[in-house]
Amino acid sequence: MKLTLIYENLRIALGSIRANLLRTILTILIIGIGLTALIGILTAISSIQSAISSKFTGMGANSFTIENRGMNVQIGKRKLRNKRYGFISFKEAMQFKDEFDFPAIVAVSHIATGAATVKHESEKSNPNVMVIGVDENFLDVEGHNVTKGRNFTQQEIKDNRYVALIGSALAKKVFPNDENPVDKVIVSGGAKYRVIGVLEEKGAGFGSQSDNILLLPVTNVRQVFSRASMSYKIVVKANDSQQVDIAISEATGLFRIIRRLTVHDEDNFNINKSDNLSRLLIDSTGQVTWIAFGIGAITLLGAAIGLMNIMLVAVAERTREIGIRKAIGASSKAIRNQFLFETIIIGQIGGFVGIVVGVFVGNLMSMIMQSSFIVPWDWVIVGVLVCLGVSVLSGLLPAIKASKLDPIESLRYE
Repeated sequence: MKLTLIYENLRIALGSIRANLLRTILTILIIGIGLTALIGILTAISSIQSAISSKFTGMGANSFTIENRGMNVQIGKRKLRNKRYGFISFKEAMQFKDEFDFPAIVAVSHIATGAATVKHESEKSNPNVMVIGVDENFLDVEGHNVTKGRNFTQQEIKDNRYVALIGSALAKKVFPNDENPVDKVIVSGGAKYRVIGVLEEKGAGFGSQSDNILLLPVTNVRQVFSRASMSYKIVVKANDSQQVDIAISEATGLFRIIRRLTVHDEDNFNINKSDNLSRLLIDSTGQVTWIAFGIGAITLLGAAIGLMNIMLVAVAERTREIGIRKAIGASSKAIRNQFLFETIIIGQIGGFVGIVVGVFVGNLMSMIMQSSFIVPWDWVIVGVLVCLGVSVLSGLLPAIKASKLDPIESLRYE
């Protein structure tokens, strides 16, 4: 009996929705726009978080970096140490690489400049090429692959050879028309280099130019791009991701010895796991998520008020219909449920439209950030529940008003 009554209420509600199609569409749009704002913003934030994670994952979850402690990084209110300490010298970096006795790969590098120009015959790049001095392990620890040619050899690094690896974007600029750069000669920093390999395209993100780079032997950079107080970066990639913390402890102890620190001295260098910066960035976007949720909730509140107003108008327009139904035996509960079902159906249709549009609008950020398509299922579920709550709250007052109408007065309406 109850199922029959529910079916009958649903049938009448759907019939009323079809009979007032324009009003229904406008109501769906009110709910849909509100939910689009909420889901769209939250999907965009999820896309940014995914892009951050994927960009930093390329460094590997089992690696960490030893850098000059004077490096200053600030995200929001969180700030790393900014006291200036001694630079990490080439001698210290190479001594660490030679003496670090742990199942891991150690790479030494130095960013020479971010505004270099590279030439090949008549072709010339813009003065925005990043030149990095590296060793033979750099590609492995930083997640680069070679598509043409080969990597540096240990002997080439030791002998200070004039050889180079170039990024895919730089290769396209100075070697147009699909010319093979391998074994060609390029000029940068007043020196000539023979190209031995081209790096696989990684894509740009967060201000990086991972494809517009020129990699040279770190020993060569010391001479050609020499300047006072050159500080070198050491990246350690543990063979086993479960042993990263042990490797950090070993590296800290060894580097303290190399820098001649006593037991009373604090570390004068930074050791950062590869995922530390990504965690800071993702934590910062978490605050934005709740702000966005608040903005979306306010938008949905406006939608709820609009939906309630439309349903109150519907009750007034259908007063005579309500009187006829009550006169032939419909109970107040059945009348109330009919209007509630109608509101919930409209709300869920609006919610579906808002979720679909919101996900696609939010994923425009994924396209910009070149990350994967995101469907924030947790927020989708929240959106459905919020939409259901909005529908019930918006329809409850009109439904109760309709159920309390006097059948005699309703029949005399109009």
